[in-house]
Parts: sequence; C-alpha cells; structure tokens
Amino acid sequence: MQTQPVKHNPNRIPPGSVDNTFMDSTITPSKLTDKAPRGLGRNRPSRSRSYSFPKSFAWGAATAAAQIEGAALEDGKGESIWDRFARARKIDAPTIACDHYHRYREDVALLRQLGVANYRFSVAWPRIIPRGDGEPNPRGFDFYDRLIDALLEAGITPWVTLYHWDLPQTLEERGGWRVRSTPQAFAKYAQLVVQRFGDRVKHWMTLNEILRFVPCGYSYGCDAPGARESVGVINQIYHHTLLAHGYAVEAVREYGGKRASVGLVHNPPAPVPVTETPTDIAAACLEYTRQTNQLMGPLFLGEYTAAFLEAAGADAPQVALGDLALISQKTDFLGLNVYYGDFVRGTAEGQVERIALPAQYPKADISWLNITPQAIYWAIRHAQEVYGVSTFYITENGVPYTDQVQPNGEIHDLGRREYLRNHLISLHRAIQEGFDVRGYFLWSLLDNYEWAEGYAKRFGIVHVDYETLRRTPKLSAHWYSKVIESNAVV
Repeated sequence: MQTQPVKHNPNRIPPGSVDNTFMDSTITPSKLTDKAPRGLGRNRPSRSRSYSFPKSFAWGAATAAAQIEGAALEDGKGESIWDRFARARKIDAPTIACDHYHRYREDVALLRQLGVANYRFSVAWPRIIPRGDGEPNPRGFDFYDRLIDALLEAGITPWVTLYHWDLPQTLEERGGWRVRSTPQAFAKYAQLVVQRFGDRVKHWMTLNEILRFVPCGYSYGCDAPGARESVGVINQIYHHTLLAHGYAVEAVREYGGKRASVGLVHNPPAPVPVTETPTDIAAACLEYTRQTNQLMGPLFLGEYTAAFLEAAGADAPQVALGDLALISQKTDFLGLNVYYGDFVRGTAEGQVERIALPAQYPKADISWLNITPQAIYWAIRHAQEVYGVSTFYITENGVPYTDQVQPNGEIHDLGRREYLRNHLISLHRAIQEGFDVRGYFLWSLLDNYEWAEGYAKRFGIVHVDYETLRRTPKLSAHWYSKVIESNAVV
C-alpha cells in the first residue's frame, strides 16, 4: 500500500528527469534493405490511409488533479474528500501520487516529445479555495498559472475541467452535494477560476462523470466520501450536480472571453445492439433512453421526462424556479468518457434483453471493464439520435493492464495498444457516418492514483515507478505518437 509519507527517498529521480531511453526507439531487423520485398507494396498505386481523421481533429491526453498532482497538503491546499476517505479507509492515498505538482515541467516536456498538442487536466477546488468557500489560496492560482504558461510555451493547448471529484472536505461536512449550498459555492469557485485563467484557456469542461462520482460516492459507498444515502437523497444530489454544471456554463459565458467553449464531461451507458438490425438497434435505443433520461433530459430537453418522474415517484428531486433553465443552457459540445458497453437485443415481444457476457469474454485488469470497442460509436450515435446532441469530444478512453517491464526497460503493453486502436477504428466509423466528433483525449497520460483502487491499476501510456517517480513511455505511447503524427489509425 502506498500511503506516501512525505520523506526523502535517495532513489527518487529529481524533477525534470524524463526517461528518454525509449522515446525514439525502433526495432531493427537483422536484414533491412531499402527495397520492398516482392509482394509487399511494390508497384501498388498510392492510396490514402483507411482510417484518416479530419485535418482539424484534436488529439490529446487527459489526467485529473487528485490523481497526479500530489502535494496534498502543500502550499495552502485544503483537504479533499479523497484525502479524508483514504485515511479513514486505510487505503492508498493521493498524498504524492505522481508528484506532478513539482514535476509539471517534466510532464509538459513529455507531452511535447510525444506530439500531444492538447492536454486535458483538472483544477483542484481545495487548492484554489481550501475550505470550498471563503478566501481563495493565491499559491493555488500560482501553480495553475505556471502549468498553463508551460503548456502554451510548449505549443500545447490546455483544456480545463473544473470538477474532477475532489470536493473540499469542509463542504462535505456541511452536507456536500446533498445540499444546495454546495453548487452555489461551486459557482463562486468557477467564476474565480475562469476569471483568472480565461485569458489563456479557451476550452472548459464543467464536471466529470456525474454518473460515477454520485452513485459510487453516495449510494454504494465505495468511493469518497463513502456514504450510503436513500434514493430520494441520491436524486437530489444528481440535481445539485446539474445545477453546478449550469453555474459553470454561466461563468464561462460571462468571464471566458471570445471563442471560449464549454461542455459537460459525461459517462452515459452505451448499449450495443447484438446485431445491427432494426429490432436490436431499437432495443439499444430504448435501453439508452431508460438509463440516461434522469440527467440527459434536464440537460438537453430542459425537463425531467415524464418517464423519469413516474419511475421516481416520491423520490423525485425538488426543483426550484429557474433550475431547469440554468441546467439546460446551450453548451458547445458534449464530452463523452467511453470505456465499455453492454450488449442488448430486442425480443419477439418487443422487450429489451440484456445479454450476459460469458466468463471467457475479454476484459481488462479491472472487474468492470469489458472490451467492447463498438461502444464508442454507439455512445455518440445514441446521444445524437435521442437527445439531439450535435458536437462531441471523446474526453476519456483507456484501459488498465498489468504492465511487465522488459529487461531492457521497455514496456510492451500490446493489450492497451489493441484496445485503443480498435476504439479509434470505431470512432472513425462515427465520423465517416457524419457525426461531428472533433477530438479524442486518451486516458491517461500517466499511470496514476486510481481512486479506491489505489496504485494497483495502471491506465497510463507512460509508466510511473512509484518509488522513484521515473516516467517511461510504453509501447502504446510510441504508437499513439505515430497516430497523432499520421492523423490516422496506424
């Protein structure tokens, strides 16, 4: 367990020391000539790549403050619900994580070396306003000033998420997302952040994965803050997170300046039809609507749907005058985090049947992630056809595997490479069919603090040695660099 006390480690590599050993590595066959062997492309007519992306497509990588920054109690930062939760549960803590707070220049250099021109990161609310409301922390602002300036100097565009799960602990003690004062405090925080960085940041994301942090944190109790609330309280929490989204949109519109764009990062389920026939496609659409109407209805239709209200009954949230107008403000895009999907089909009776996966079905090194590349296509298509969403970014897509470091130091994470490649092929299909998808952010740049899983699960395309904090690009990083360079699946 990595509890990460702040102490000297003589083996720890100082900030600024990127392991470049394999940045430009190539595999050289024993015999390699300039002439192509017979049958391997000689005299073939030239043709464009099969999986090319639009010229303006934004290729990026994503991280989150609580997962990489460390410096959990440094420079005036307040305690987050994850700092408290990890200590209370005696699990791995985000105290040091990847030490990005002190090594951000190293990580920016890594992005540049890999050719990643767009970087999605989050601002830590308790670093900016330690108690959630009240006096801001100048040193917190200073850190993000340094990070943003370093990115821009390296030619990398910053994409900022305002909330990625690190609620200030003091707000949780006063009710957290259960009470309306929390989205109101978030409104002030969002205003301060956009005002400070809006001259340099033009791409904003409001909240990350409401459908993960609410049920896992407040219903199942497996994530911070570890609560188990009733259905009625959970529904009110969902409503308050939507209010926070609306307040953030307002902040960007008021303080973001010209060309500022803003959207929610969402993780709706992605039912995949077993066969792409009208019956199964209709079943997948029905299942998607049933699973998403609680949040997507207010966001894109401006109302809680009749179906949701009937199902919720007395547990429906309390809605104040003006709430739905705030929540349903027009945004510039929908960010989709896509990791997996479920298979469904229609029955002869017109019902939806979810197909259980067999025991041997391919999955990643984490219990919930089944390998379903089709999900990225259907997540886009469902959102457009059901709710009329017009513009998308894929804001997260990635997979954890147990990486084996080779004797020469290389990490041949072919499982991750195959997962990413097949999802990009599915994404390419969506674009070819006319869906307006403008960018893709791989999750994640670095191995990092994977919430309640601690440091055991590795999603990064860059390996992090948690003892020395050395960064080593994996095979998947080199591959992704070629994808970006080619603007195509390679």
